[in-house]
Amino acid sequence: MTHYWNNVLIKPDSTIRDALEIINSEALRVVLVVNSEQHLIGVITDGDIRRGLLSNLSLDDVVSGVMNTSPVTAKKGTSRQRLVEIMEKEGILSIPLLDDSGVVVGLETLHSALNAPDYPNPVFIMAGGFGTRLRPLTDHCPKPMLKIGDKPILEIVVRSFIKAGFTNFYISTHYMPEQIRNHFGDGSSLGAKITYVHEEEPLGTGGALGLLPDDLPEDLPLIMINGDVLTKVDFQRLLEFHTDNEADATICVREYDYQIPYGVINGEGNKIVSMVEKPIQRFFVNAGIYVVSPEIIRSVPENHRIDMPTLLEQHMQKDQNILMFPVHEYWLDIGRMDDFNRAQVDIYTLGLN
Repeated sequence: MTHYWNNVLIKPDSTIRDALEIINSEALRVVLVVNSEQHLIGVITDGDIRRGLLSNLSLDDVVSGVMNTSPVTAKKGTSRQRLVEIMEKEGILSIPLLDDSGVVVGLETLHSALNAPDYPNPVFIMAGGFGTRLRPLTDHCPKPMLKIGDKPILEIVVRSFIKAGFTNFYISTHYMPEQIRNHFGDGSSLGAKITYVHEEEPLGTGGALGLLPDDLPEDLPLIMINGDVLTKVDFQRLLEFHTDNEADATICVREYDYQIPYGVINGEGNKIVSMVEKPIQRFFVNAGIYVVSPEIIRSVPENHRIDMPTLLEQHMQKDQNILMFPVHEYWLDIGRMDDFNRAQVDIYTLGLN
C-alpha cells in the first residue's frame, strides 16, 4: 500500500487548482475527495482535470465539477494480486481502499503493487517435523520437501515470501536436514539468503526461537510460518497490521466451522427453553503463521522446549499486546494425506507453483 496517500486527500470545496497542485507535487497522479469524516466522495485524475478544462471550467472552480463520483474502490485487506487484477481489468492506475463504513484507509497503485518493496525482516520457517501422518511418503523424505506439482512444499513457501519482498530466511531443521540443505544451499540461487537452525532434539515451534543467532535485526519483527502451510495470505499486509497496531505478537487465525450433527436442547431445570437443529459453531483456529517482536524472541532460552501457543500465553499473562490477524485468503495445512492430495489439485489454480 502506498504510504503517502494522506497527502492526496482534498475537501469537496477545494478548487481544481488545488487538486492540480497535488497531482503535480505528488507521484501518485490522483486526488481523493473526502468529507469531514474521511468518507470518499470522488476521485480526480489529471485526465479528469483536462476534460474539465476542455468543458470551459476554470482552475478556480470547485473540484465537484471534475471528480469521478463513482470510482472503482476496494475493501481494506484485499490482496495485492486481486488489486492488480481489478486495476488491469478496469484500466486504472490506482484504487482507493475503504473500510466497511466507506472511510478511506489507503491507496494502492498499480506500480507499487507490481513492484514489491524489499523487507529486511527475517522469515523463520519451521521445517523439522517428521510428517508421520503422511507416511510412507515421509519415510525417506522430510515433509516440507514433498513435491506439490513440480516443487517441494518448502520451496513454494520460500518463493511466496520472495515474491512479497522478503529475502532473509532462517529454516529450522531436524528430520533429514541434509535434503533441505542440499536443495536450497545458501539461497543465492533464489536471490535470497538462507541460514539453517538445526534442532538436535525437537524443541517445538516456540523453542526453535531460542536457537536463532544473536545477529538478528534488533528492532524488526520476525515472521514465522510452519513449513507445511500453503497460503496466499498477504505477508506485506500482515506485517503492516502488526506494526501499525504496535503488537508484541500477531497470530494468523482461520475461521473454522463445526456443525453439531444433532438437535441441541437448551433448558432451565427440566423445562426446555429452546431447540436448535444441527447448529453450526464458529471458531478461530491457529493458522501456523506468526509475527513476533524481538523481545519475545529474546525471552526464549537456548534449547528450551515450548510451543508457540504456550509461549504467547505466557506473554499474554504479562499483559503484552498479542493480536490476531484473520486469514481469508487460501490456506491449507498439509498434515494429512487428503490435504496433500487436495494441494496437488489446488496448486495449478493458485499461481503459487
